[in-house]
Amino acid sequence: MAEAKPLIDDMGGYRFKPHEMPILPGSPANPDHPARRRVAYLLIGVFLGLVGGAQNGFLLANAAAVQAKMALTPVETGWLTVAFYSTYACMSMLLFRVRQEFGIQPFVRWAMLGLVLANFVQMLEPGYYPELGARAVAGIVASGLSALSLYYLMQGLPAAIRVGGLVISLGLVQVAFPLTRAISPALLVDGDMSKVFQFQFALSLLALGAVYLLRLPPGIRQKTFEKLDLPSITLFVVGVGSLCAFLIQGRIQWWDTPWLGLALALAVIGLGGSFLIEAHRKNPMLDLSWLSSRAILSLALIGATVRILVGEQGFGASGMFSALGYGNEQLTGYFFILAGAALAGMVLSVIRLDPKDLTRPVLFAILVIAVAAFADTRTGVMTRPQDLYLTQAAIAFAAVFAMGPVMMEGMLRALAAGPSFVISFIAVFSLSQSLGGLAGISILSAFHTIRLKTHLIDAGDTLTLANPQLVDALGNAVRRVAPIQGDTLLRQQTASANVMQEVGREAAVLAFNDVFFLIGTLATIAFAVLFIPWLINRIRGHNPLAKELVFLEAMLARSKQ
Repeated sequence: MAEAKPLIDDMGGYRFKPHEMPILPGSPANPDHPARRRVAYLLIGVFLGLVGGAQNGFLLANAAAVQAKMALTPVETGWLTVAFYSTYACMSMLLFRVRQEFGIQPFVRWAMLGLVLANFVQMLEPGYYPELGARAVAGIVASGLSALSLYYLMQGLPAAIRVGGLVISLGLVQVAFPLTRAISPALLVDGDMSKVFQFQFALSLLALGAVYLLRLPPGIRQKTFEKLDLPSITLFVVGVGSLCAFLIQGRIQWWDTPWLGLALALAVIGLGGSFLIEAHRKNPMLDLSWLSSRAILSLALIGATVRILVGEQGFGASGMFSALGYGNEQLTGYFFILAGAALAGMVLSVIRLDPKDLTRPVLFAILVIAVAAFADTRTGVMTRPQDLYLTQAAIAFAAVFAMGPVMMEGMLRALAAGPSFVISFIAVFSLSQSLGGLAGISILSAFHTIRLKTHLIDAGDTLTLANPQLVDALGNAVRRVAPIQGDTLLRQQTASANVMQEVGREAAVLAFNDVFFLIGTLATIAFAVLFIPWLINRIRGHNPLAKELVFLEAMLARSKQ
């Protein structure tokens, strides 16, 4: 158990009522604001959450445009994603300690200035390596904006539902991903990314102005940094960065690239070294004995599993539409629907959030994903975006609806165990989300590649002139190209190439159907694994969160005093 450290008064002369005091060192106080100010805090919190999610959303939505504009190879484009996730996945832990050590206001200033700087560098378009640095800074800032969004939301929400700010801040990031893909075609002019970079810079300026016009209340500070923090954090960052490189570049360069094994070994050494330091510290950043408990490991596994299952949408449906030749400009309506479904999932999650049973919404969400994934296995080469509106909207809804309760349970367990455990949970939850998403896409990509080769081999066995369907297809293709190609030999070659292209497209769609079936199967297994112990606890009348609920009731009672 970590020793308690003395608090530092950072209130600037303000005196708050007991129920208005900060929940944790490094977080702002929660005074009773007038109604208009609450609304302003709430709107700024929503805006910061969307801006934070947009930092990576615009890059993912316009990866092809960035690659074309900078004349990058797919590997170089992949490193841009590695740069973002390497910092985003592991900065939550460090930034939490920064807020505790230096206070909330210095953190706000540096986070917002970092956001403006990163987007300003992108807008100047200085080249590939500065862009890599800007993406790494954007990852740090995006992690910080998630915390700022939460703090602003909690200032604007009534005390009774203030814990819902956790769900909203997490959900806004998920809403931002399809939203950026929906609005990107309107910003791209002939494939030029300039307008996208300018728009991001404008958003950062608006965010900077908003937090300076309406500042967060002061809080209390606590001395947190120690000499062992530097080597531990360094090893942690090296380990997470190497793991991100392995997961992202692995699906681009395939898994037989020799240096990927070295990256994975470096990840094990880095994370292992960091955990070794933390295990032997008097005041660890990561309490490994608590993190290794069954309840916390289960939460991390559930969070990562949901992120893997949601890969059905990020990789499966999006990849299939790409294989069918659909671009972002043809999928605008589709992505707006996904954004609306994610928003609905966030709102309903807050409304239906019941601390007494946080497993039920997760079960419902996983069941929805299973049903939608199995339904998507019917797709074919004639499938249009409209055909998947319902199933993909259901998955977008379920993804947000499930994660709020998972985070809520983890925070309750951490707060009930003691304030020092919060940083441990934040670190493991952030890793489960980021690495779970990357691992999900990598696994599905590898599975799709294997299945694609299998379907191409099967198709190749039937591509003979003895096959009447092939003969008919070649004849139709020849007739289509005849008006534009007079040479008989070239006409035959063009027709054959067109037929082979159609065969490849059909094989790709069949492989994506296999991906959908795999996701449906995994979701069914996950549902069964969660449902059985939940049902047993319900029959016995046992609530695994009984102790945490007592703590929550005491906290809510304090807020009403």
